[in-house]
Amino acid sequence: MSTQARVFDHPIHPMLIPFPIGLWVFSLVADLVYRSVGNPMWLDIAYWTMVGGTIGVVIAAVPGDFVSLRDRTAIRIATIHLTLDIVILLLFVTNIGFRTRGYPPTGLPFALSVVAVALLLVSGWLGWELIYRQGVGLSPTIEVRTKARKGAA
Repeated sequence: MSTQARVFDHPIHPMLIPFPIGLWVFSLVADLVYRSVGNPMWLDIAYWTMVGGTIGVVIAAVPGDFVSLRDRTAIRIATIHLTLDIVILLLFVTNIGFRTRGYPPTGLPFALSVVAVALLLVSGWLGWELIYRQGVGLSPTIEVRTKARKGAA
């Protein structure tokens, strides 16, 4: 199932998603470091990596190419993946709002980060499920080889 959003025959979405994922996970790490050492610099790091991850995920979502899916299983998995991603985005936007208003990152904002990163693990697993088991985003040549291997197994 080849996706339309490509650069030099490589799908764009998988190229972009490591940045927001890394930034969001690191924002949680920065919160944990703040909780252990108490240096307020880590609050700023957590906040700005969260903002960067939020901007990055919006950019990465655009070439996600949900409309090119044809297989029912892939559509179902992609729908769950997309729904989780929207929930995660809303959790981080809410978290940024709380932190902008001065809420301490030891209460609700920290809990939002933990829940969002946990959901991010599930969503990422579903994204890899789409690529490795459903063949979404593969070029036609690789898709034929993948289907041949599935038939031979």
